[in-house]
Amino acid sequence: MTRPIIALAPMAGITDGAFRRICEEFGADVVYTEMANVRALSYQPRKTLDMLKGKPDRIPLVVQLFGSEPEYFRRAIKLVEKEIAPDGIDINFGCPAPKVIKTKAGAELFQDPDLSREVIQASLEASNLPISIKVRIQVGQVGFFDFWDKIKDLDIKAIMIHGRSFSQGFSGEIDCRTIANIKQEFSGAVLANGGIYDRREAERILRETEADGVGLARGVMGNPWLFSEIKESREAEKTREYIFYTARKQAELAQDLKGNRGIIEMRKHLCWYVQGLPGAKDIRRQLVEVETLEDIKKILKP
Repeated sequence: MTRPIIALAPMAGITDGAFRRICEEFGADVVYTEMANVRALSYQPRKTLDMLKGKPDRIPLVVQLFGSEPEYFRRAIKLVEKEIAPDGIDINFGCPAPKVIKTKAGAELFQDPDLSREVIQASLEASNLPISIKVRIQVGQVGFFDFWDKIKDLDIKAIMIHGRSFSQGFSGEIDCRTIANIKQEFSGAVLANGGIYDRREAERILRETEADGVGLARGVMGNPWLFSEIKESREAEKTREYIFYTARKQAELAQDLKGNRGIIEMRKHLCWYVQGLPGAKDIRRQLVEVETLEDIKKILKP
């Protein structure tokens, strides 16, 4: 894969199959799914598998899993391989969401490097797919290199690192120096993540970290053009008509994948698309009430 790698980072409730395909169209090199609970894949597999559906046509798909029990990772990976056929598996060690933390997963699991090692080892034993991890630079008293010392001998292929600590959440400066140090220690691919809302910030982070690529998250919500802007080093021409066309196309994909539920879940995406446009407040008021694809087409007409 050519460098820099421009990836769609995993975001719960956002990086569904429809949005992943839109991001592929605008230049994403690899796309990550929403986080999937390994326990849910054991007890309610169909609902969770439906969330992961929608494989891109030309680029790798990485399924991201969260949990804290090694045996559930083994089961989940075998099921995901069979039903989704992804190109890689990613394990989340960075999510700060309370519902994830309370299960000792995500950022909470990061604070237990011994158990984290067991989870990664179980995943490696369960699959021949590339295994990657997503982390933060610090959670509580545990810094990345405390965590890394416990797992560095394992066959991890890539690390996506959110350059903020757990206590920072989603605001504050990105710690480029720590990401650069990680790149020096790790021979696999390092993707810098966090706070990238425009191409200039992506270029700065790539320059200061010497990372292999970036993982784009909140910066592409309603703005999939950011992938092409980074790749082409120029701003995209986003006319009102083009924005509406892209939003309608994503809505069509969402309906194809999820039916009416996909349209309801599109409401937040639609509001992000029109943000900053003249009359956006009135348009958003209509979009939060859409029930069908036809409703969307009437509001976002050419």
